[in-house]
Amino acid sequence: MQRIVPRTASDPINLYMRTYYSLLRTTDAIPIQSLVESYLAMESSLHISARDKGIDVSALIYAALRLPACITECDMVLMGQTEDVFERYDYMISEWERVSAPGRRRRMHYDGGAMLAVFLSSRSDMDDLLPMLTAYQIEWNKIHDALRFSNAEELLASYDHLEQISDNELKALANQLDVKRKDLVRLAVALGDQFMPLLRAIQGRRKNFKLRQLAGSLADYRKATARWWANVRDSARPYGHALEEAPVYFVSSNMHALVNILTGYAVRERDKILSFLHEAGQHDLLKEYETIQSDDQLASNEPNFLYYALKKYQSRHPAVGQRMEDAKADSGILQIHSQRGFDVGAQVIPISRLRHDLLDPRLTNLSEQYLLQESEAIIINIDYPLGVSAYELLSHVSSRVGRLMGVYIMGKAATLNGRIGDVMIPNVVHDEHSNNTYLFSNCIGARDVTPFMTLGSVLDNQKAVTAYGTFLQNSQYMDVFYEEGYTIIEMEAGPYLSAVYESVRPRRHPDNEIVRLYEANMDIGIIHYASDTPFSKGHNLGAGQPGLLRRRAHLWGGPGHHAAHPAARGGPPAPQPAPNARNPPASQ
Repeated sequence: MQRIVPRTASDPINLYMRTYYSLLRTTDAIPIQSLVESYLAMESSLHISARDKGIDVSALIYAALRLPACITECDMVLMGQTEDVFERYDYMISEWERVSAPGRRRRMHYDGGAMLAVFLSSRSDMDDLLPMLTAYQIEWNKIHDALRFSNAEELLASYDHLEQISDNELKALANQLDVKRKDLVRLAVALGDQFMPLLRAIQGRRKNFKLRQLAGSLADYRKATARWWANVRDSARPYGHALEEAPVYFVSSNMHALVNILTGYAVRERDKILSFLHEAGQHDLLKEYETIQSDDQLASNEPNFLYYALKKYQSRHPAVGQRMEDAKADSGILQIHSQRGFDVGAQVIPISRLRHDLLDPRLTNLSEQYLLQESEAIIINIDYPLGVSAYELLSHVSSRVGRLMGVYIMGKAATLNGRIGDVMIPNVVHDEHSNNTYLFSNCIGARDVTPFMTLGSVLDNQKAVTAYGTFLQNSQYMDVFYEEGYTIIEMEAGPYLSAVYESVRPRRHPDNEIVRLYEANMDIGIIHYASDTPFSKGHNLGAGQPGLLRRRAHLWGGPGHHAAHPAARGGPPAPQPAPNARNPPASQ
């Protein structure tokens, strides 16, 4: 196998990263504008029209959905790891408003004026946040320049919602912004109620973000990780879960995937969910349900539809949330929310407490159910982290539990050879952080997923590259990897495998080596669904039809046949994805 050549200092992506790392060493705030030149030179595949006068709607949607609504008012962004770090600099963030973004799970606090405090779990958060702010500022200022000398002020002041604007006025606004009418509508749909307030804010002033890093040492990040684990460990103790002694199966997914298949709540609520869809006029979903019911091959995947519809049902009926909590308790699932530091939720699931009569119907064929009842093992499921924080979290967990029995990683990725919604299963991962190429036996294969797919393809035996960030890629970057047969670009697998290496070998993970993990004494399962196709310029989750993408680009809900394998050893059913429009889980 040919080793990937490390990036050189002159590489435009490397140069951009080195620029902001060096600037952030200062104790003063730095302006985002000082990063724009090196950012533009990078020619990010996620911001293909950055240099153009016209607005890059896809890049703006992508960035806006991953920043809180209050970002329109903010001029200063503070970055730190723990409450102590912010308070050390007299920023009493405990008194600030907690805010969130629809497309990125990150702890943030707003002071009500012009400051936003952002918690970082690793340097990968910085690699994600800074390009996003830069892209947002570039597109903001393009729109400001287009609106500054226009006659759109009266139009923007008169309406609060897109539906109130006449077609002629919409066309005139699109012409003023130098965008296609359909792209302006797409931006409005993505931003919802924030669309008109955003345009008014943009017209009023140029954006000039300033950044200040309050602390950024490796010790600070590890301190934050230690506090996260202490909260998980201490929250589990009153329930009799001694995580320091138990065999543990580690899952990195989200907070609804395992809940769906282990509690059976959505299946039990089937009639109520369907009644809600009728009452709410969800005709497209009802038509899809009729298709599932009329096809014998699809009917067995009815739970996936219910997992998806449950999210809509819950949003309209707040009482459902409490019933779901009760369902978790009945199955012994302990939900643990982050109390301090970064925002990564966790679930502690003792396998012996699972109710076999409530499991997803496709799991009830396990012949070794009695082994589950006798198992002493515990599943620790976490909200998947970003980049290097995956290494920090798994390294910390693996050194503090009784025995690590398996690591199962599920997340989204860009595909260089597939379509949005496809499922990709690698057995080779090149990690840009360590420049290692990891070879391993993936315990999940196409045979485990295909029975639960009704749209899209399942591609196993693939090669993945763990990139620094979503914006930190360009066409030259992707061409190099594609020529070497790499077809998946994602952000967590490499750091997780570095932590796995340290769980089975007597030294820290190496750098710039080909690393074989075939002899690892645990399951390693990695699976992704395709959320982006970067070879189709600008084609990402911010670029498509929002309704369709929300339904296709969801996070896991369906189990697979491989579940029987770890169960025979006292482990959990390995959760499997079914990412397509007819296989939706509980949430987008």
